[in-house]
Amino acid sequence: MSDDDQRLRRWRLMLGESAEESTGGLGQPGERRMDAALAALYDSSGPSKGRRRSAGLGASAPSVARWLGDIRTYFPSTVVQVMQKDAIDRLGLAQLLLEPELLDAVEPDVHLVGTLLSLNQVMPEASKATARMVVGKVVREVEERIARKTKAAVTGALNRTARTSNPKLRDIDWDRTIRANLSHYLPEYRTVVPERLVGYGRKSKSVQRDVVLAIDQSGSMASSVVYASVFGAVLASMQALKTSLVVFDTAVVDLTDKLSDPVDVLFGTQLGGGTDINRAIAYSQSLISRPAESMFVLVSDLYEGGIRNEMLRRMAAMKHSGVQVVVLLALSDDGAPSFDHDNAAALSALGIPAFACTPDKFPELLAVALERGDVSAWADQLTLEQH
Repeated sequence: MSDDDQRLRRWRLMLGESAEESTGGLGQPGERRMDAALAALYDSSGPSKGRRRSAGLGASAPSVARWLGDIRTYFPSTVVQVMQKDAIDRLGLAQLLLEPELLDAVEPDVHLVGTLLSLNQVMPEASKATARMVVGKVVREVEERIARKTKAAVTGALNRTARTSNPKLRDIDWDRTIRANLSHYLPEYRTVVPERLVGYGRKSKSVQRDVVLAIDQSGSMASSVVYASVFGAVLASMQALKTSLVVFDTAVVDLTDKLSDPVDVLFGTQLGGGTDINRAIAYSQSLISRPAESMFVLVSDLYEGGIRNEMLRRMAAMKHSGVQVVVLLALSDDGAPSFDHDNAAALSALGIPAFACTPDKFPELLAVALERGDVSAWADQLTLEQH
């Protein structure tokens, strides 16, 4: 097939049967089945000449199950995930996902997990075991993606903060010491005189930092809830950190005791509802006993349903006490988030950075924050890279 023929074929699949006069027909049986799968989702009543593609998949369990199987057969997994999300968002198929046979047929991804979590309270017992398997598969994939990088970033940051200028011989970092003393090189002796030693203090088995994650579980934050929960579980596995995790809407739920299993954390959330950020911050403050050794991460779009002025006052007080405070408007790969610009600007005026972050960049952010570096400058650089 020539490049021109392939291009016309793609246009035909994208535009539907109405474009057949200008693009030509679909000759192969596999192409016609792909077109039928697209038509089931994007045509109002299947392929129909003269119509633009628009949502119209019939919401019966048998037909949806067959359709889910078809799209997995004819499209790559990345396309399957987009089509599933369109079917759920545009066609109201969320309730059908409560049926175990449909859950077995879907391609698991972060967005599907968000949908299942939003249905958690109404899910029949017959579906819960399958739903946990779907969520567990996505959690394992996310954990494999981020765990090693996160642990390496955190360990490196904590080691660097433990560096001392008066180390014992066994703790001298010779590479850094030589680089720090290059100006004292004696050419006649072909050596460096180390006037300043650089090294690391003895590794402590005690907790070096306290980390509190507060996650907004409003419906728009679904992807962020998934990623933040997995990150929380990874951090909780590190002895050098004391990690606490709370989720909130108008109420606050402490899920720290479930951090050994991020699937339990996710099923402990309840997506949707209102938002009282001020109440969540107040509870988080009660968990912080060592402000100078603590980091507070608020993951929220900042649409506050509680007392705004008190929320800002609490954040300012937390920062003033010595806590490293960071606000993430989103922790996901979903692109630019919707958020309350006034509240974000007010926090920035207090010296508290508020920005969106992808999961791949979060370990780097953790390292900067744990070293008490300039998170605002790091976020500005991240924004420049993204544009």
